[in-house]
Amino acid sequence: MEQKKEVVIIGAGLVGSLWAVYMSKAGYNVTIYERRSDIRKAEISAGKSINLALSVRGWTALDAVGIGDEIRKIGIPMYGRMMHDIQGNLTYQPYGKEGQAIYSISRGRTNAVMMDMAEKHGDATIHYNHECKKVDLKAGIVTLTNTLTNEEFTVQADLVFGVDGAFSAVRYNSFQKINRFNYSQNFVSDGYREILLPANEDGSYKLDKNALHIWPRGRFMLMAMANEDGSFTCTLFMPHEGGENAFDKLTSLEAVNNFFQTTFPDFYEMMPNIADAWEDHPLSNLAIIRCYPWSHGKVALMGDAAHATVPFYGQGMNAGFEDCTVMNRLMNKHKHDWTAIFEEYSIERKPDGDALQDLSLDNYFVMRDYVADPAFILRKKIEAKFSELHPERWLPLYSQVTFSNIRYSDAYRQGNIQNEIMDEIMSLPNIESEWDSKIVMDILLEKSADFKF
Repeated sequence: MEQKKEVVIIGAGLVGSLWAVYMSKAGYNVTIYERRSDIRKAEISAGKSINLALSVRGWTALDAVGIGDEIRKIGIPMYGRMMHDIQGNLTYQPYGKEGQAIYSISRGRTNAVMMDMAEKHGDATIHYNHECKKVDLKAGIVTLTNTLTNEEFTVQADLVFGVDGAFSAVRYNSFQKINRFNYSQNFVSDGYREILLPANEDGSYKLDKNALHIWPRGRFMLMAMANEDGSFTCTLFMPHEGGENAFDKLTSLEAVNNFFQTTFPDFYEMMPNIADAWEDHPLSNLAIIRCYPWSHGKVALMGDAAHATVPFYGQGMNAGFEDCTVMNRLMNKHKHDWTAIFEEYSIERKPDGDALQDLSLDNYFVMRDYVADPAFILRKKIEAKFSELHPERWLPLYSQVTFSNIRYSDAYRQGNIQNEIMDEIMSLPNIESEWDSKIVMDILLEKSADFKF
């Protein structure tokens, strides 16, 4: 019997743990090295993270190896956005067709479940408190340090996967040293701070748990996603500095109180002690990281290590999980010829990584500003109506990204074409009263003649 090939995965996060299950099921001997301690043994959050939104691409990757149902146990469906205006009035926008939802999941809780899956279903071994120093990309030799003992040692593997996040050690210490490796790191001007909105005293939710709540305020926004225990993980996205509303202005308890009282009065009513909880979570940065190629020699980058994005489409984790779907398909296509697999992986997947990053930036403007705009709301109603009448002709961009497995690059391209058509529709006379008329629907039918979903 042929000896099992050795696979080393750097990073026991969500994507690393899932990929370990894939590789173990494919017959490889998998070892994971993780820089952090085992989060299952300590009440700590997994890094700095807002709650995550799991959608179709993520479920596709999880279900393919039979672990989706374990995650469904801890997911809370969100069927639409609930907008809170400054007077506290609520406006609801469904995400897709009836019954379609994205799922609010805790990163820490999900990561713990995924680690269990990697060990139990994937038969992987996870070593914690092990920091990757460098990788010999051609030879597959990984240099590691045990951070508890300071012992440095090397391991050799047939394949190495760098799945160690946006600030990947594998990428920084090894890929960025190779000739003609492209790399860019761009921080957006905004940061974010998490706030935990506790449950009511009886454990019930203070807001509708089956919606993603947004307080859009033009240049900044607050959002909230439900947790299993009745609380909400809330996140304020705002410029670091400059302008009247920025994090550098909120340096005192009084300033924080005034800001929430005047800007998010309904939220302040639910959490009058917001100023006391302000420092409970750090102020964090947001970056888009692009690089190419995603593989070299015996090593490949996956997840945020390859294509870190900002969280405004709720697709970072889903994209990382989709990397597993793509790599697995290529593994079967090329019958475990890893030279061919890695070559095609970079070429196929890179345009989708770039497209998601563009989509994520575009959607920030949608969430913090346009969602409160009556013209935008009308635009979405027209799209939803036409899509319902002619699903083969029109799938709104959000649904392409969130409720399908259409490639991100195809969705982005198609979304731009649809956007131009909708600009024309919105400029029609009396569109506010005629929006669902046969004339409008016929124009859309004519303009979408070449579309096929």
